[in-house]
Amino acid sequence: MWFDSWGDVARVLLVGAAAYVTLVIVLRISGKRTLGQLNAFDFIVTVALGSTLATILLSSDVSFIEGAAALALLALLQLVVAFASSRSERLRETVTASPTLVVWDGELDRRALERNRLAESEILQAVRGSGSGGLDEIAAVVLETNGTLSVISRSKLGDASALGSLRPESSA
Repeated sequence: MWFDSWGDVARVLLVGAAAYVTLVIVLRISGKRTLGQLNAFDFIVTVALGSTLATILLSSDVSFIEGAAALALLALLQLVVAFASSRSERLRETVTASPTLVVWDGELDRRALERNRLAESEILQAVRGSGSGGLDEIAAVVLETNGTLSVISRSKLGDASALGSLRPESSA
């Protein structure tokens, strides 16, 4: 349980170092999106990459080349889906969530909060974090596709074009 052999330790060290270098190379080739602000799909790929790296490190049943191929396959699939979803609205809607307006004109949208399992306190925390003291100073708060909250003050709203189709029908 505590120690099997020096050969096993040497394998973990050698294969681990090689797998780590391979993962860094694969991530550099696959681009910034692989580890950028994560949406649900990107998060799944990132977890799968970590799991694959752990398997390469700890399982002597998986050769280094098999593990490197698995890492490359995950990164390639992520690239293909990212490329395809950037060109297909339907695929993008399937793979990523849509942003949701949770505050408009200083008013909380309670139904949007419930649908997205957000508490009012989380919205207020984001508002405070933006440097505002009250919802009366806020034009909009958007729950982004990666789970972050974007707070837009009344003074920074401009023509609201960044909100796209998120604006309520009555004020669009």
